[in-house]
Amino acid sequence: MKNLLMKAVASAIAIGTLSSCGGLGFASNSDTPRLLTKAQARAGFSWARTPNSFLPAEVDLSVKASTAALPKDKHGCPTYNSDRVRHRVVRTTSYSHQEGEIGAPGRLNAIGSTLKYGRVRSAAADWSRYPVGTIFKIKGLPYLYVIDDFGSSLVGTNTIDIYHPTLGLMRHWATRDVEISIIKWGSLERTANLLRARTKYLHCAQMYYAAMRKLNSRRVAQTRRGATPTL
Repeated sequence: MKNLLMKAVASAIAIGTLSSCGGLGFASNSDTPRLLTKAQARAGFSWARTPNSFLPAEVDLSVKASTAALPKDKHGCPTYNSDRVRHRVVRTTSYSHQEGEIGAPGRLNAIGSTLKYGRVRSAAADWSRYPVGTIFKIKGLPYLYVIDDFGSSLVGTNTIDIYHPTLGLMRHWATRDVEISIIKWGSLERTANLLRARTKYLHCAQMYYAAMRKLNSRRVAQTRRGATPTL
């Protein structure tokens, strides 16, 4: 009777284990990803083999080749001269509030709200290149990313820093080139307003004046077309 009871308990534990592993999207006895839906396959979605963490799809070689004639930043990342180009190849890095970086306000971002890591996720960039509120998708991943943070090391580069809540997830992402699609551009006006009071910091001053140059350029273009410029 005792042996039968022990076998029943072991079976119950095994069933519970299988159920929890299934929730991670992996088969119970291997790390083979589950089948993608047709919609996921069309979007280039791919399951990473690390539980609870997804990695982007590989950058298409033809997309990389299309950037050959573009100017490059110090990391060799292409600089797109027009906001009309919404499909881009971008160098990404990764950061976490758990790094405990000096001057970083915990899990708060540069606009004073909480860093996001759900269906919508936070990212940092040079705000003069990717203004506050810019929303984009990464090829192969189902999330929306929003620019709501910045970092001094990002200024003057085209790099986008992807937020992760733990050091393990941050290191797993590391540094990688990805394809992004801009869903919506953020506001240069809001960017300038947020940075104006922070120009005592060199990296904020650099972003502020670069953003203002873009705004002034747009005003000139609007004036030439007979429109009334606004800020």
